[in-house]
Amino acid sequence: MDPAPVPAPPIQNDCEAELEHKTSRSSSIWSWLPSWRPTSMSLLKTTESKILACIKNDLWARFVTLQNQDRIWTLSLTNKGTPKSAEQAPKTPLVMVHGFGGGVGLWIRNLDALSRSRTVYAFDLLGFGRSSRPHFPSDAAKAEEQFVNSIEQWRQAVGLETMILLGHSLGGYLATSYAIQHPSRVSHLILVDPWGFPERSKPEVEQSQGAEVVKRPSIPRWVKAIASVVSLFNPLAVIRAAGPWGPGLVNRFRPDFKRKFEDLFDDDTMTQYIYHCNAQTPSGEVGFRAMSETLGWAKRPMLQRVHLLPPSMPVTMLYGARSWVDSSSGNRAAEIRGKAHTKVLLINEASHHVYADQPDDFNRVVENICKSVD
Repeated sequence: MDPAPVPAPPIQNDCEAELEHKTSRSSSIWSWLPSWRPTSMSLLKTTESKILACIKNDLWARFVTLQNQDRIWTLSLTNKGTPKSAEQAPKTPLVMVHGFGGGVGLWIRNLDALSRSRTVYAFDLLGFGRSSRPHFPSDAAKAEEQFVNSIEQWRQAVGLETMILLGHSLGGYLATSYAIQHPSRVSHLILVDPWGFPERSKPEVEQSQGAEVVKRPSIPRWVKAIASVVSLFNPLAVIRAAGPWGPGLVNRFRPDFKRKFEDLFDDDTMTQYIYHCNAQTPSGEVGFRAMSETLGWAKRPMLQRVHLLPPSMPVTMLYGARSWVDSSSGNRAAEIRGKAHTKVLLINEASHHVYADQPDDFNRVVENICKSVD
């Protein structure tokens, strides 16, 4: 069914109201004083609508209901200027999966450009953004399986046979897990600064004047700071605990998000979006914590499973040249896959959020990958 074009996200319907009502009733250790945090699903929706108003192509925004009645907030975009030919076979759609703590709004620099020649889908992962926020198990394998099952149920509900699957950070980890379990559904796997690939580094030991000196891998200070929080609470608990100071906290510690989008918004729209995405009841965040070790290592490193991807599946791994994520994991994945198509690319002047740091280069690379599919 062809998407019905709308200039902006649709007015909230009864299903959306029901979801927000259910979400607001979700149990949370932070719900003892609802007025403490200046956030709500309604405020998240309003902020996201301001972001999506920048989209020029045809946009269809709606909730996709899964078998268990969880809902996945979904965008689909098509190029309004491209004439539809009945004889021309539709091109394989591109599906974009955001990273930890993100949502569909973060793709605002990419959606129009990438939907020029094919339909593009972006959705909020289960437990994040405007999607349902169910309970996640504390077992790493079970939490990962819940994420992956939700992606497969989403695919079935939307009616996609195959897709070019792109995932950033946590989304890259989950996209790889999905591709291993459902290889026939993925035409090309694109991993952007993927989280959770390397095995946790073991300290190097060397001899120095007869004594053993332990050399540890260098970890960025901000990663260590986040890790100290992760070890005690859910990763973003501090944002919720800060109450009315939460938005200011996001502005203070992530001013880069404002800078990345400053030509689109001259105010705090993007940091407000990040705040509202993560000040709600933690859910996917709980699932992420279940899958991660101290300092953000995955309990089940993907390099231990990347050999399970079929050799026929092409994989492209994009890294920011200035990212804290080590691109050597991509080279290692290529070695493990042997003769299978695995390309590792660096985007100059880009950090972890490659798609926002260097959107033109990112869009060009992704578009060329898509053209190689059909």
